[in-house]
Amino acid sequence: MSSILAPQIRVRNAPEPAKAVRMSRADRARTQMIVSLLLDYPDAGLDEKLPVLRAEALTLPAPVRDALVTYIDVTALTEPAERERRYVATFDLKRKCCMYLTYYQAGDTRKRGGALVAFIEAYREAGWELASDELPDYLPAVLEFAARSDSPIADRLLSAHREGIEVLRAALLSVGSPYARLMEVVGMSLAEIDEATRERVLRLINEGPPAETVGIGGPVELPPFIPVGRPSEEMR
Repeated sequence: MSSILAPQIRVRNAPEPAKAVRMSRADRARTQMIVSLLLDYPDAGLDEKLPVLRAEALTLPAPVRDALVTYIDVTALTEPAERERRYVATFDLKRKCCMYLTYYQAGDTRKRGGALVAFIEAYREAGWELASDELPDYLPAVLEFAARSDSPIADRLLSAHREGIEVLRAALLSVGSPYARLMEVVGMSLAEIDEATRERVLRLINEGPPAETVGIGGPVELPPFIPVGRPSEEMR
């Protein structure tokens, strides 16, 4: 039975990771904040945000600027209903295009509860609370945290989940999604990955996240959040 369940085709090479772009702390924060907003659900207010985000993107180093401006210009020409349809089809209906970082580390196993608690504790250690209905590992929220926090904890969170970020980018590339361009920009804002990380990415692409091998327990109880607001109004 194990041979039947094992993957029959393996990827020999993961997509080349994005080349890190040298940026100031302010430019990196601006980049991550822009991507955070563009990766979030494209609600009715997106049309008002796009000109602001485009103006901010124009101040960034050339590779980042060009990728963001291209994405924003195409999005501006896309009908709102199509944006929403594309978002749902990509992130809600394709399991391999998961926006929740602990999924790549722990899959849908009971270990994921502990991984989510670790995110909550990291936010709180840095003096932040997540005021959102989303789980704490939701990539746009993590990018906003990295953009707006001066704490090194934010960078450590992204580094600890770099494999998931790269696997998500590879999945988006494989389905020809325009969101892959945004994940490319995320990679530009982070450090170059080493060979060991690249091997872990390739293994994740081939084998997928961990699967539960014992009986499923009850729902994980997470500590409550104190809703103090996501402070990103100046770019919203």
